[in-house]
Parts: sequence; C-alpha cells; structure tokens
Amino acid sequence: MRILSLALLTMAGHLIRRLQQKSTAVFQLKMKEAGYDLTAVQFAAMQVLDENPGIEQARLAGMIAYDRATIGGVIDRLEKKGYVSRVVSQQDRRAREVSLSRSGQALMTEVYPLVEAVQQEILQGLDADEQQAFLLLARKIITADSND
Repeated sequence: MRILSLALLTMAGHLIRRLQQKSTAVFQLKMKEAGYDLTAVQFAAMQVLDENPGIEQARLAGMIAYDRATIGGVIDRLEKKGYVSRVVSQQDRRAREVSLSRSGQALMTEVYPLVEAVQQEILQGLDADEQQAFLLLARKIITADSND
C-alpha cells in the first residue's frame, strides 16, 4: 500500500502530473496488449491529421500543444511506420504538409475504439456526471490561457 502525502494531495500541479503519469501508463499498456506500437502523442497527431488532411506540420504541433522542434521526430516515426506522408508545401517551400496514409487511416479505424475505452479506464472511479464535470473543468483550465 502506498502512503500518500496529504499536502501533495491538495496541490493541483502534483495531481495533474500524477494523472498524466496514469494516463500515459494506461495508454501504453493497452496499446501494447493490443499489439500496437503507438504513443499517446502519436495518436493525438494522427487524430488531428484525420480531421485536417494536408495540414502544415507547424500547425499540427500547435493543435496538439507540442513544440515545433519535437513534432518533427514524432512525424518521422509515424512516417517510418507508414502511417503518414509528408510533402513540401506548394505555398511555402520551407513548410511540410502532413497527411495520413491509407495505412494510417486504417490504423485509426482500428485503434479508435480502444482509445475510447482507455479514456474510461483513466477516469475510473468517477461516475458519468463526475467524468463530464472533470472534462469540462480540464478544458476550462487548458483554454483559460489565451496563448495556448
């Protein structure tokens, strides 16, 4: 049994960090158990690409709150797996446009139900109303900073 610090349990930053750890661990475990080599960040990028085919790589980074320097590595790994394609933008030769490949589209169809189930596992312990309240409050915190 783990002994928890009562003081830490009153600190939002600590609780958010712990929730992020739980979220990542559950996502990785469920993907691995199902035979998929996909991280939560890779899934987020693919979800945005599914909704925005041909989006510029820099815009994709902003939409998943990832820095521009690091998104290149994420896209590199997805490209090596055959899930995305990347081309030089016709409007700006310095920019790259990214889209899901057919394989990436098929993967999204396969894993989306699993990802939805993972969300329920992450929020286990909360009833349906509490889950909706949590999601509402989390979105409110995230969108409160106009820089994001």
